[in-house]
Amino acid sequence: MTAPRPTAPRKVLGRLSLPERTFVADALRTETVGGVLLLVAAVAALIWANIPTLHDSYESVSHFHLGPETLGLNLSIEHWAADGLLAVFFFVAGIELKRELVAGDLKDPKAAALPVVAALCGMAVPALVYTLTNVTGGGSLQGWAVPTATDIAFALAVLAVIGTSLPSALRAFLLTLAVVDDLLAILIIAVFFTDSIDFAALGGAVVGLAVFWLLLRKGVRGWYVYVPLALVIWALMYNSGVHSTIAGVAMGLMLRCTTHEGEEHSPGEHIEHLVRPLSAGLAVPLFALFSAGVSISGGALGDVFTKPETLGVVLGLVVGKALGIFGGTWLTVRFTRASLSDDLEWADVFAVATLAGIGFTVSLLIGELAFDGDATLTDEVKAAVLMGSVIAALLATVLLKIRNAKYRRLCEAEERDDDLDGIPDIYEEDDPEYHLRMAAIYDRKAAEHRRIAEVKVAERHALAEVAGGASDEDGRPA
Repeated sequence: MTAPRPTAPRKVLGRLSLPERTFVADALRTETVGGVLLLVAAVAALIWANIPTLHDSYESVSHFHLGPETLGLNLSIEHWAADGLLAVFFFVAGIELKRELVAGDLKDPKAAALPVVAALCGMAVPALVYTLTNVTGGGSLQGWAVPTATDIAFALAVLAVIGTSLPSALRAFLLTLAVVDDLLAILIIAVFFTDSIDFAALGGAVVGLAVFWLLLRKGVRGWYVYVPLALVIWALMYNSGVHSTIAGVAMGLMLRCTTHEGEEHSPGEHIEHLVRPLSAGLAVPLFALFSAGVSISGGALGDVFTKPETLGVVLGLVVGKALGIFGGTWLTVRFTRASLSDDLEWADVFAVATLAGIGFTVSLLIGELAFDGDATLTDEVKAAVLMGSVIAALLATVLLKIRNAKYRRLCEAEERDDDLDGIPDIYEEDDPEYHLRMAAIYDRKAAEHRRIAEVKVAERHALAEVAGGASDEDGRPA
């Protein structure tokens, strides 16, 4: 009996498969555009809320109520943005998670361990940092969950602004982290920020979700069926007392994200392709517009670093996120047979972990829920979220810029397509046909160089003959 051959250590954060790389590139492209819009909306909100002549209009628009009172949906614009539009954001997050579970990195338990452990540590450590800061400073523990969330759109917008050529493996790691992060955040909202439950409304929402699932299983098509049903489910979930964004993520998880015979894309991928621009380009920026408008002054910014609640949020985002994600990744590699990709260093992992400290959208939402009823502290915590996110972004920018030349070389290698077949060469190194195509290309180039060399030699001979044959009457060269 022959001894089993030892398996090579699995590489983490290595090169993605070509289909996964294509999907990640498409997803991140939309998120990056949405992130830029998110930045614009956040800046617009801060300007609108802090210019004295405009401040009152911001408050008036944010607190303007509309909607049917009889259905319990007479909400302010700010409330509609947080409970309504963010349900679209979490619907897309639900589809992303479902796809990761059935076709992406989370399908393989060994590969899933890294982003899951990193995300869990990346939420637990910021919560611990916040708690310790407030226990020692005598602050409120209600905001422990505020610094636990990562805003992938904001993070990718920072990447777009600084122009870093972050390798696709690190971008995919950041995206998967954010997907797991979003799921855990919605669980935190459901478990810790639901005070009272209307079981009749919750039962109606569950029945609606069952009908939604049954229609999907039967293959029923048509937006005119699902959109009205989704609105009913959302309204019932809102009135149940459970945060309405739960409805979005539940419906997203129900969509099929595997392809059947004859399908180029699964229904989940198709719907995500349609809804993601709405989420990234409209829902999240509008939420930012009506949530990020806090009054900022020199004194207010100074208070961020003196009050335990706000200091805990800043430290949680900047220190807790970086240490948690980096530590979770290191522990996963340390206690498994995995090893870090040869192309990357631990400094790269720490830079991405620092970038994950940008916790904007969901952190603002949790801040509103955690300090509901205390408008002053809510605004202060929002200011802390903004400050912590900016510090994390600046720190990540410095760390990523240091390694940008290395990243650029890695990206160029990933993009090179010398045989012009539309597939990067790095994915065809084991294909004999690729090497035959490259041999033919090199043969043509060699033949062209031989032709050019023959022409140059002929030109030199002609010049030499002219120079040698031209002379005066004494026989001396001209």
